[in-house]
Amino acid sequence: MKGEHMALTNESPFVVCIDSDGCVMDTMDIKHIRFFGPLATKYFEIQNQEVYIEEWNRVNLFSETRGINRFKGLLLSLEFAQEHGEAIEDFTVFANWCNHTTSLSNQSLEEEIAKHNDAVLIKALEWSKAVNHGIETELVGEDKPFEGVKRALEEISKVAQIAIVSSANSEAVNSEWKRHGLMPFVSEFFGQERGSKAAAIKEIKSLGFEKEKILMVGDAPGDLDAAKVNEVHFYPILFGKEKESWETLVTKILPEFIDGHYDDKEYQAIYHKHLSQFKN
Repeated sequence: MKGEHMALTNESPFVVCIDSDGCVMDTMDIKHIRFFGPLATKYFEIQNQEVYIEEWNRVNLFSETRGINRFKGLLLSLEFAQEHGEAIEDFTVFANWCNHTTSLSNQSLEEEIAKHNDAVLIKALEWSKAVNHGIETELVGEDKPFEGVKRALEEISKVAQIAIVSSANSEAVNSEWKRHGLMPFVSEFFGQERGSKAAAIKEIKSLGFEKEKILMVGDAPGDLDAAKVNEVHFYPILFGKEKESWETLVTKILPEFIDGHYDDKEYQAIYHKHLSQFKN
């Protein structure tokens, strides 16, 4: 049932997977600029904060790693800081966890701490919890969906089942979607605690949904990668052009997808061209 007991059914053979931050919710930039980067400088005692935060925002917002999981982004930032002379504690254990865990989440990190009690693991968890607390207590009232999203979700839900597929914190995503009246259109929800986006789409396929009838909608390269590895369709929400992207999805792409005529090669090319302007 949509919005209540989450589960995909045989109600429709079509599934549209949709990312949240930076795709549906206009929250991605503010979360990184106000919380993720600045709090990382605090917890990891970064001296050259300006350079570190500039790199943080480049990696997480304005490059081909846009939308990367918070812990993967933190690992990249620690590597950058170390290379630029910061006195960073040995983060080998944290790196191993990032690269091998099946769930990049606070819960998984807590389980790793129980095994190793590593200082950087503990700092990473404290940082992540501080980010969540800041978002939950200071962003209420500032978060909002992009213009046209609610209408788009309503139209999509008439012909397909909607699955949130996000690498963000599940509680935050759930709260934001509920607050803005978007959850009634949703049939299933995959947050970071349920694994990667690629794993989520793989699970959807395992339920019997044909790959030609699954569409991944997102703003980040990781969304495209998740679609590619599962051989499903992809449609990009272009950052800076979100309103136009959602309008095109509803008026052009959705009918083509349902009719079996959607070829996403053109839109993959558009996406890569759009992304290339942010490369260093």
